[in-house]
Order: sequence, then C-alpha cells, then structure tokens
Amino acid sequence: MTDGDAPAFKEAAAVRDALTSWYEADHRAFPWRETTDPYEILVSEVMSQQTQLDRVVDAWRSFLDRWPTVEALAAADRAAVVSFWTDFSLGYNNRAKYLHNAAGRIVDGEVDGVDAGEWPRDPEGLSELKGVGPYTANAVASFAFDNGDAVVDTNVKRVLYRAFDVDDDDAAFEAAASELMPEGESRVWNNAIMELGGVACGKTPRCDEAGCPWREWCHAYRTGDFTAPDVPEQPDFEGSRRQMRGRVISALTEYDELALDDLGPRVRVDYAPDGSYGRAWLRDLVSDLADDGLVDAVDRNDEETVVRLRK
Repeated sequence: MTDGDAPAFKEAAAVRDALTSWYEADHRAFPWRETTDPYEILVSEVMSQQTQLDRVVDAWRSFLDRWPTVEALAAADRAAVVSFWTDFSLGYNNRAKYLHNAAGRIVDGEVDGVDAGEWPRDPEGLSELKGVGPYTANAVASFAFDNGDAVVDTNVKRVLYRAFDVDDDDAAFEAAASELMPEGESRVWNNAIMELGGVACGKTPRCDEAGCPWREWCHAYRTGDFTAPDVPEQPDFEGSRRQMRGRVISALTEYDELALDDLGPRVRVDYAPDGSYGRAWLRDLVSDLADDGLVDAVDRNDEETVVRLRK
C-alpha cells in the first residue's frame, strides 16, 4: 500500500459499512447467491471459471436438474457429465471430470477430517478436492459456510488498486483485502466486493451510474486515473461527467475551498462563466457531488458560491 498507510483504512469501519449496505440494498440476482449448499455453490464456481455469469445461470440450473445432489453426481457416468459440459460450452472438459471426481471423494469420505457424505468447511480442506484451487476452495468456504478468507481475484485487485492505491503486488492485495474484510463475515463481504468489481468498477468504471459506495475514499475517483493491473491504459471516459466529477474532487483536495470561477478552469480548460461549460453547468456538477455527500457548496453574501470537500 502506498506509504504503508492508505488514509481510507483509518476509516475501515465506515468503508466496510458502505460496501455491505450498498450490496444488501441491491445486487445482481444469481440463483447460487440464494443457497448455502456447498454442492450447488461448487458447481457454480467451477462453471464460472471461464464463462460469463449470465450464461452460467441456465447451465447451472440444467446441471442441478439432472444431478440435484452430490450423491447423484457421484453416481453419474463421467462421460455424461463431460458431454453436458460440451453441450453448454463451459470451457475445458477437465473441469467436468474434476467436478465428478470431487463428488465421488465427498460421497466416499476420502477427504481428511470429514465423514462420508460430509463437506470440509474451510479452504484448506476443500483444496483437497481435485481441481479445486485456492480461489474456488475459498469461495465455497465463504459462500457455503461463511468460513473463508478474503477473496482476491482480478476484479478485487482492480478495486483495491483503484480505490486505495494498493501496490500491484499479490502480497499487498492479500494484506489489504484481509484487513478490510470484517471478521467472520466472508459470505457477504466477498459477494459484495466482487459485485463492486463486476458492476461499478469494471475495466470501464461506472462510479456514478452504479452508485459506487467507495467514491468518498477512492483514489481513482479523486484523481481521475482509472488504470489498473488488468487495465494498462486509461479507460475511455475522456470528457465524461465521471471524469469531471473526479477533477472537482482532485482540485478540492489540493485547496481548502474554491469559488466556482476558480474551480471551473481546473475542471475544464474551456470553462467560461457564461458559456456552455460555465457556472450553470458547474453548479449542476457540484450539486450532484453534494447530494452524494462528497462536497459542500456555500453561497456567500456577495452571491459568490464557494465549494469545499465535506469533512
């Protein structure tokens, strides 16, 4: 993390509450988010490894219609499972074989420390299943048993890099993710931060459109630099309202307060008080930021409006 102490982490409780509240208020409805069955969650995680989530829904439902339990999958003919995988274009067929093998090991009690038909409840135990790597094991432990570590995938790295200026280093990402995740709440937290990366902080960010809950603290939103480890070039948002909002925040970070006509040229080089991009346009932009709790706009006696960051 830059300088070893990202300022937002001093407000970790507020950061956590903002994200979980945002997620719980509204998120994409995927059926595997409505279950804590480790078998159903493992199927969704293996299917999602190389397939867009919207396409996984039909395949997941069809798979569970055919093999509704881990016992049913273990008893299935492996060729039939592989054929299903091919029919739904789910990627490497080895994943189907590994999933079938994992079901057999669960049913036969071949995982250390658990009885036949029972599931290991932590990432370490789940990793004993063939084809279940650290990420998938942690996801199943989190979403089925609320007993996982902080998930760190490409989306989560992008979020942490942009929001908190975390160094592009696996150990730094792991440390930051672990510090932020509330203890014992891996299910909601990992769902929420991955939703943030999928909905608001994709390769082309949708900060305002998606109501990103971390705009108040976000380094990228403040500076307008939305590059990331998987986004080596600045996303195409030149001239967008999002970019202009970021410039307002950046300017106000440098100055205690600015009058509209002093702020305007720092947001757009073509700012003209009475022009298309003038006071009326800037007031509207500032009003949006004020509604989001990011700035305050104060009208002085001489009718001059002064803008400052909200403390």
